[in-house]
Amino acid sequence: MKYLKKAFNVFWKDLIIELRSKEMINTMIIFSILVVLISSFAFGQMSTEALDQIAPGVLWIAFIFAGMLGIGRSFISEKDQNCLRGNMLAPVDWSAIYIGKTIGNLFFMLIMELITLIIFVVIFDFGKILTKLPKLTIILLLGTLGFVSVGTLLSAISVNTKTREMLLPVLLFPVTIPVILPVVESTSQLITQEPNILPWIRILTAYDIIFFVLSALIFNYVVEE
Repeated sequence: MKYLKKAFNVFWKDLIIELRSKEMINTMIIFSILVVLISSFAFGQMSTEALDQIAPGVLWIAFIFAGMLGIGRSFISEKDQNCLRGNMLAPVDWSAIYIGKTIGNLFFMLIMELITLIIFVVIFDFGKILTKLPKLTIILLLGTLGFVSVGTLLSAISVNTKTREMLLPVLLFPVTIPVILPVVESTSQLITQEPNILPWIRILTAYDIIFFVLSALIFNYVVEE
């Protein structure tokens, strides 16, 4: 119970801070909306068939880059105020901090994705994607969880470097290719054809389980360094 309470307290603390400042969520939402707006200027005059092909890429580019901005700030406040070491003094496994941070990042990213999806549907007149909303929701949850699981760990690694803003993307993108490819391809199938997304769901599920557990296990060593 202490372990779960510690993880929840970390999430709750981040939520309260974000509700007061709204710094991270606002940055993520504004950036993702800008990506959608710029894409609408570039691709707005394309045919419906062509738009169906590029829409999944546009949507996930907005999600991933905006999410990276938020994840990159996961440990900055603790680092700047020297609070992370204080958290480590709690008599609980340090991986509880990782889990709490991951839950928080997942929560904030899902909010950003929901708002971005609504804006995307309105701007591109892409209401047909909502007919596949249950399957799209599964893809969003699994894809975002995988991205956040790795991103939270790498954020803890990069926060101690002088070039943390540049280092995080360099570390994160190669590792999350097994997430990015399935989510884009499965989203494309939802839009362009009769979807058979089960193989992609299996890949995402396996990735999420492996990297979430692995990240939680090695978080102690990452923070110690």
